[in-house]
Amino acid sequence: MNDRFNTAAGWLLFAGIVGLGLSSVSSRYFATHAPEEGGYPIEGAIEEGGGEEALDIGTLLANADPAVGEAAATARCGTCHTFNQGGANGQGPNLYGVMGEPVGEGIPGFTFSDALASHGGTWTYENMFAWLESPRSFAPGTKMSFAGLSSPEDRANIIRFLYENGGGPALPEPAPAVEEAEAAAGGDIETPEAEEAVPGADQTNPVGEGA
Repeated sequence: MNDRFNTAAGWLLFAGIVGLGLSSVSSRYFATHAPEEGGYPIEGAIEEGGGEEALDIGTLLANADPAVGEAAATARCGTCHTFNQGGANGQGPNLYGVMGEPVGEGIPGFTFSDALASHGGTWTYENMFAWLESPRSFAPGTKMSFAGLSSPEDRANIIRFLYENGGGPALPEPAPAVEEAEAAAGGDIETPEAEEAVPGADQTNPVGEGA
């Protein structure tokens, strides 16, 4: 009885050793590695950390509400600025008709900071969007203490109010929809499929007349 038990235990131990050895060898030859490159990219997907898509300022301004912009401008900017024609300058300049004006000049009786006075350019819609988002980024060293508006819609509402209130350059056109852009570029032109030939039919006389 003891001999049978010892024999069985020996075979069991031997099988375990063989299995362990095979596992070690197979792990070397069949180890998995991460691919050097990822799979095929999905069209239209934004990579993580890839940044924000470019703003369609034309569409934002077309959909903006000047009444909402007036309320926001009065609440957020009214302590330093006036918006009526001929209004007095405060801590900041009067903003009537500011759209299209040179940056850092053109407001009688107001002295701009060197950061704005030396900036150059005009108050385009793109420049005003950037200024309202972060004055310090647009003109480093500005005296403007306003932190900025992160929401593109909030900025669009205020700019639309400035335009409706005091005028300015023509509003930019909204970007065309994808379908319209493809149509303008020629798109894919569908061609009628060729008719299937019927086996045995006379292709020179498909309807069989004149037989």
